[in-house]
This record gives sequence, C-alpha cells and structure tokens, in this order.
Amino acid sequence: MIAPPLRLAGSLVFFTFLSGTEGGQVISMREEGIPVTDPLVIAKCGNCHARDERGNMERISWARTTPEAWQDETKRMILEFGVTMTPAEARSIVKYLSTNHGLAPEEAKAVLYDAERRVREETNLPSGGLDKACTKCHACARALSWRRSAEGWKQFAESHGARYKVSSQAAVAFLAKAAPLHTPEWDAWSAGKPTLNLAGRWLVRASMAGHGKYFGEMQVDAAGDDEFTTRVTLTSDRDGSTIARSGRSAVYGGYGWRGRSKGSQPASAAPDDLASEAREVLWIAPDQSMAEGRWFWGQYQEFGFDVKLWRASSNPTIMAIDKMSLKTDSQANRIRIIGFNLPAEVVPADLSFGAGVIARRIVSHTPSEVVAEVDVDADAPLGRHDVVVRGEVIPGGLAIYDRLDYVKVTPESALATFGDAAHALGHQQFEAIGYQRGSDGKLHTADDVELGPVDVTWSLEVFYAADGSSTDVVGKVSPTGLLTPASPSPGNNFDVWVVATARNENGQNGKPLVGKGYLVVTVPAYTFNGRRYVRDLNNWIDDGPVSHAQ
Repeated sequence: MIAPPLRLAGSLVFFTFLSGTEGGQVISMREEGIPVTDPLVIAKCGNCHARDERGNMERISWARTTPEAWQDETKRMILEFGVTMTPAEARSIVKYLSTNHGLAPEEAKAVLYDAERRVREETNLPSGGLDKACTKCHACARALSWRRSAEGWKQFAESHGARYKVSSQAAVAFLAKAAPLHTPEWDAWSAGKPTLNLAGRWLVRASMAGHGKYFGEMQVDAAGDDEFTTRVTLTSDRDGSTIARSGRSAVYGGYGWRGRSKGSQPASAAPDDLASEAREVLWIAPDQSMAEGRWFWGQYQEFGFDVKLWRASSNPTIMAIDKMSLKTDSQANRIRIIGFNLPAEVVPADLSFGAGVIARRIVSHTPSEVVAEVDVDADAPLGRHDVVVRGEVIPGGLAIYDRLDYVKVTPESALATFGDAAHALGHQQFEAIGYQRGSDGKLHTADDVELGPVDVTWSLEVFYAADGSSTDVVGKVSPTGLLTPASPSPGNNFDVWVVATARNENGQNGKPLVGKGYLVVTVPAYTFNGRRYVRDLNNWIDDGPVSHAQ
C-alpha cells in the first residue's frame, strides 16, 4: 500500500529560516508545517531546531512517523548530540511527537509489520530507486513509515547519504510522492481524534506457530493518561490448557498500542515458553471496536502470538472452529465451535457448514463452545465453506477436500543464528501445512486451498553435503518444528533444507508427502542497539511501560 500522491493541505506557504544543522544555509520549506506547541519538546529540541513565528520547528514540523521511529530519533539526539533528558521526559517527548507528528491509522497499518518485527519478504517493491538505497539496509516499510515534505526528503537523502555512504537521490522523487507530509488521511485524523476509551472486556483470538490457536478474554483497565493495565486468560483449542498473562501498555496517537506483558507463572528456560515476557504492538481500529497485532519475544523477536481483539457484547459471537478442514465421504467428524454467549439451546438445524456437510447431532454445548458431529458427503463441493451458528458466520471457516495434494513448510525461507558469549541463539519455528489443488486442478497456484497443519517428522539436510552427512553442527529440529541452532557456534554459515515428511499422508505415487523449507543458519547479527549504550533510557516504547512501572 502506497500513500496518495503529493497533496498540500491548505494554501502554499513559504517559510525561511537559518538551519543549525545545514552549515548555516537558508532552507526553504515549501509546504505548510505542523507547529510544535509542547513546552518540553521546545526546551529540549529548540537549541538545534530553530522555531519560527508560526511555531514550526526546523525538520520536526515537516516530518511525521511512528512511535518507534520517534524513539530512535530521540535516542540519536542523546547519543550523538548530547541532549540530556530523564526517561520520563523522553517518554513524554516521544508520546507528544507520535500523537501530533505521527501517522494516520490507515498510514500506520500499511507498515505495521515493521513495528511488529515480522519477517516479510518485500517481493513487490515499487520502482523508484528504493532497491538501490533504502532496502539495502532495512525493510522498505522503514522508509515508508516516515512522511516528509519534498524538501524534507531531499535534506534527509543528503544527510543519510553522507552518513552511510549510499546514494539515495534516486529515491527522493518517489518518496516525496509516495510518503508526503500532507495526506487526506492525516488531515482527517488530526482534525478530530476520538476520545480514547478502551477499558472493559475484550474477546481475544491468538495463534502461535508450533502451538496452535488460543481463545479467551482480556480485561483492560485505565492506569493513567492513555495507559492501561491488562489481564488475559487464553485457552488452547488443541488440549484445553490455559495461559494467564498480565501487562501494562500505552496508546500513542489514539490507536498505537505499545506495551509489555508476561505470564502469571515464571517462564521456563524453553525459548518458546508461552509465559515469556513479551512486547505488544497492536493497531486499534479508529472506531475502537477491534484491535490486531503481535505479542513477541526472543533474541531476534522470532517468537510471538498473532492476536486479534474484539469488544465483548451481550450478543452471541463465534470466533473459530478447532478443525480447519474435513475430508469428503467421512462420518461422525467431531467439531468444536468456539465462541462467547452462545445460545443456551442448540440443535443440529442451528448449524450450517454449506452444501454436502450435515450436522448429525450436538454432543455438548456451553456458553463458550458447541461440540457437534458432522458428516461430509462423498460429492460435497470442494473448497472453503462458511460456518454459521444461528446467523453468526465465520466466512470460509471450513475447507472440504478429497485428498491432500502437497505439504508446504512455512516459512518457506528463514534465518536462524548461532549464539556466542554476548548473543542468545536465534531460533526458528516451522510448520508443515497441507494443501489441496484448487479449482484449476494445478498445484502451487493462487487458488490452492489451505487445509491446516499436518502430522510430520522433521529432519535437516545440509546443502553441498553428501547424503547421510551429520547435521549436528547445524542444530536440531524438535518434534514440534522448532529449530535450535547448535552451540557453540561453528563460526560459519550453513544453507539447510528443513524437511517435513508426512506420517499418515501419501502422494499419488504411494510415497509419503514431503515438504522442504530453505534455512540459513548464520553467526549472530551485530546491530546497533541504543539500549546497549543508554542503559537508563531503556524503558521507552520498545520495552513498554510495564517495565518502568515495576
């Protein structure tokens, strides 16, 4: 998603002032700036960023970005230019800038995966020179999370190029149009942000690779100015086990949830322990009816829940079923429909799974789940079927298939890291997902139907090694698909196939279905981390208010 073409809000206004960071040159900002009114920002930033009679501060008034980016900029001012401030002052500055010089919800959602620390292959980069500049070092989303004036992008390219010895001039024209300072979305959002009111009961759906799906409730309570405490209880749809977590969060700009939570019981040494302390990044819908995002942890943020929340109501709500797919010509399939405030009385006629799928009987029901036995006709239509309980619908919630055609290992390409004295291991969780050919009858095309996790055995194969060669130097894959690199580090990189062999599913050739994922296991990633050098300021956005409140 790319922002609309450059559009100026209001009349064209010219501002001219002396720059404190541009060698005394006069710089003309040919767009209307965003005045800075916060006394603390003015006091801490005003020595270097001149402020004109309209309240515009050099550079700051012609830029908008995310809480994470404002945090990084604030840290850079401390580290490189000697700006002094307390942790409380730093949080206040970041909060003000994120709210008044931030992104509109629609703009932020397009680049949220960067703040969520998701690994996403940006295979369809827009033309404009980003591949020769921005994406050499970081995700395209990092560049597009900033909004600047045309002159601001020019200044940034010049200073960035000088600092990192990379030519980014080719990207300036593109970014000035793709990520302008003024957009209709920002004009509308900044003109009337709704009052933040998140306290109350929320329904939660969460999933984590290798662990499955969880459902439950979260209680959100106000804890200060745009800050909240949380208590959540989740139940596994696999085995009924429960997780209890509590945390604290702050909301930036009226929709950007940033926080930290942890389990009610101490986490074990297992790196993927679900009680681990996690950072929370959520996007709250403008009408505050739902939120979605990620709770994550790990040396490289490789572990985490994908999370979606809805406000609870007195109306019946169905959230999911425990099976993603059923096979044709099968009988007495037991399905759990999970929800809240489900009807006190449920009969088979209340349930619908589409043509050829019949609810035979209700095994049990409670306000939070309905267990039913379902028959699937031999000629039931293949593909995704809606799941309906008295008018409440999960669109495409159940897949009907006649055979499993192939197994895909996800992620299809991944990175894991050996550890050393200063860096923990970087793990990687894999899953084996079954697929059926779609309506076109061809494998590995866009209409293929995902059927859900497959029971497999896991193994490794090292590239450029003879068959049967030991992979112990690389690491091990657990029965649940968790890759743990070997320790100590062999001091080298390894290209590896992660192989999933189906236990109970054979291909048309009669042999077990096999899927492979590509993995590079490498030395630790040595990246700049401001928290390593500014230890008394390590409790901002990325570490979350729960830490500094303790």
